[in-house]
Formats: sequence, structure tokens, C-alpha cells
Amino acid sequence: MSDIDDIFLNFSPTSLVVLNAVLAIVMFSVALDLKTSDFARLMRAPKPVLTGLVSQFVILPALTFLLVSVMQPRASIALGLILVAACPGGNISNFITQRAGGNAALSVSMTAFATIGAILFTPLNIAFWGGLYEPTRAILTAIQIAPRDIAVTVTLMLILPLILGMALNSMRPQLAGRIRRPLQNLSMVIFLAFIVLALAANWDFFLGYAHYVALLVVLHNTVALAGGYATATVARLSAYDRRAVTIETGIQNSGLGLVLIFGFFGGLGGMAVVAAFWGIWHAISGIALARVMSRVEAQR
Repeated sequence: MSDIDDIFLNFSPTSLVVLNAVLAIVMFSVALDLKTSDFARLMRAPKPVLTGLVSQFVILPALTFLLVSVMQPRASIALGLILVAACPGGNISNFITQRAGGNAALSVSMTAFATIGAILFTPLNIAFWGGLYEPTRAILTAIQIAPRDIAVTVTLMLILPLILGMALNSMRPQLAGRIRRPLQNLSMVIFLAFIVLALAANWDFFLGYAHYVALLVVLHNTVALAGGYATATVARLSAYDRRAVTIETGIQNSGLGLVLIFGFFGGLGGMAVVAAFWGIWHAISGIALARVMSRVEAQR
């Protein structure tokens, strides 16, 4: 069997365009829940959002580096974990936070702020933490990724749809209210179908290498959720806000991760398997955690 660090997945340019479009629709649908007044309100009480951003962009990447340093997986798998940790929170975190009885408004706002912050922090964290671990530093050096190019991609895919969605919600709130839920549901179905099709196109590869990443992804996701909970606890957030920060930290935008992997790393095998497995597992773990949290809250 070939080395996972030397394999590049079968992924057509057309598929990458479709994935970009799906993620833009997902971000647009999230933005339909936002108004400029939401940002003003959070500026007056910024502690929960700032705690979430620190958990997302500082604590999680640092914990990921520690995990990689201890487990020492193959270079492409390690870089996949670092890249996923560098991405902002995924949009399904908003749905899962609501199911958990957490602060859904805070979750939506954290997704928006993290998306804006991703312009700077996603490329910076990939370059910084990836450069600290020698095997991943070799990949970054060989491919010569420019952080500026990643920032441009993040801006076009996430920030522009965010602005357009907020603008529609401001100018045509009734229309935004009608299309919000159907658009969110449709975008999630398309995204999940996309992952399934990507797996099908590279099924033999995934069967051969999934066992290398499954345990690591489960462990990584557990570390992410625990890190979010610990950060929110240290910051003395309420249980209501703590659930949002925990879930936002443990639900990553693995779709953005896939776009970056196929757009900048040529679909490098270990990275792609990590991001695809994350895209499936974090939904399972997040929904399971939401059920536990909601039951705990109901018993109080």
C-alpha cells in the first residue's frame, strides 16, 4: 500500500467549484440570522464572544499541536489536524447549540466573528503551528503556501456571503425570514451529499487509510470540546453561554478545510481524509453532546 503522505485524491476542478458555492450558500444562510444590532449588543458585553474566539483560535490550535506532538502521526495527517483546528466554527454549531439548550444567538454571532477572524487567524495558525512540527514544516516548505492566498480564499468564500446575507436581512427581513430555514436545510443536505460523493470517488483509498485517522479525529474532537468547555469555565461564563462556546469550539468548518486542502495542497491524502472524517464525526458527536446537555438542563 502506498504511503498516505504521497497520495493525492481524485477531485475534479468542477467539484471544487461546487464545494466553494455550497460553502458560500451555507455562510449566506447563517448571515440571514444576523443584524448589525447583534454586533453592537455584543460589543457592549463582549466577554462571551471574546472567550469563544480565544478558545477557537488560540486554545484549540495549541491543544492540537500538543496532540500531534504526543501522537506523532504521519505528516499529512498531522497537518490535516492542524488545518482543521485553524478553521472557524462550522455552521451546524448553531443548530446543535439550540438543541443543547445553549445560547444560539451567541453561537451565530461567534460563527460570524470567527469567520471574519479567519481571514487573519486561519492562515496564521496553519503557518505557525504547522511550522513548529518538523514533518508538517517540510510539507509547507515544499508546497510554499502563501498565507495571503489563503486569506483571499477565505474572504471570497465566507466574508462576502456573510455581508450579503446581513444586507438582505436588513433590507428585506420578511424575505430573509422565509428563505432562512429552507436554505440552511438545503445547504446542509448538499454539503453532506458532497462528502458522500467525495468518499465514493476515492472509496478504496478511504477504506485503506480510514483506520489511520479515525481514532485521531475522535480524540481531536474530544480535545476540542473539552478545551471549549474548560475555557468557558475558566472565564466564568454562565452555563447557557458555556454550551455555545463548547460546541462552537468542537464543531469546525471542515468544508472550508477541504477547500483549502484541494485548492492549496492538491488533495494531499492524509489531510483530505482527516477533514472528511471530521465533517462526519463532529456532527455525530455534537448531536450526541446536545442530547446530554439538554437532559442535564431538563433535570435542573
